[in-house]
Amino acid sequence: MAPSASSSAEQARKDLADRLGEIRLDAGLKGTQLAARLGWYPSKVSRIQNATTSPSADDIRAWCTACDAEDQAADLVQKLRDVEGMFVEWRRMERDGLRRAQEAVRPLFERTTRFRAYSSWLVPGLIQSRAYTEAVLRAVQRRRVDVDDVDAAVAARMERQQILHEGGRTFAFLVEESVLRSGMGGREVMAGQLGQLITVGSLPNVSLGIVPMSVDRTRMPVEGFWIYDSTQVSVELVSGYLTLTQQREVGMYAEAFAELAEHAVYGADARSLIAIALRALG
Repeated sequence: MAPSASSSAEQARKDLADRLGEIRLDAGLKGTQLAARLGWYPSKVSRIQNATTSPSADDIRAWCTACDAEDQAADLVQKLRDVEGMFVEWRRMERDGLRRAQEAVRPLFERTTRFRAYSSWLVPGLIQSRAYTEAVLRAVQRRRVDVDDVDAAVAARMERQQILHEGGRTFAFLVEESVLRSGMGGREVMAGQLGQLITVGSLPNVSLGIVPMSVDRTRMPVEGFWIYDSTQVSVELVSGYLTLTQQREVGMYAEAFAELAEHAVYGADARSLIAIALRALG
């Protein structure tokens, strides 16, 4: 079972708080004694150590100095930045529009050689048609973004798709059968998108699996996610964008992907499901 998005970020904050608590204990200080050295209220030490308040970088440096552990400050400040970067609210990521959010992930895509993507909601961005992308991003813009730069964002995503045709990379996509029937953008848009899936699925470096709807499946759908090589997982949530880099969590998502892949159909069987969805459009 993949970890929940909220628990991943909370655990990372707790791990940082635990490290600070260990440093205090190693220094032989009680919380009140550390607070006195720092000129803080004891409640601030308690809140930081219990992960109810996130420390600032200056708080961490002061804490380490007061505990004669200056050599650990830089590592802990980096961990703080990692924690802060794990979850980014959409309103922060998209405050200047959707184009920048599309361009921000390009360096990650360029350095990745093995892509694994699972979606229970929408067709993954790398294999979307232009019309489907426009429908998706227009819906996003109307719901949560004041700036209207959808045309530029669509162009950025289409440009990123060229990576599918570059050598040295492999792509494995899993989508729930329900995605084929989502109706995003209307009948004409969905028909074009389903045709796009057939085309992309024929590429030699692409594996396209469809997880059929079934009453007796043993692996339930989960939130959509991307795995980049074996180093990072990205999860798109209703509220924001989650990045996971801890190997334990990356491994859990890789395990979830493998389990879902076992339920999927490929090749002619996948094309058959797509054809059924196409006929259902009328």
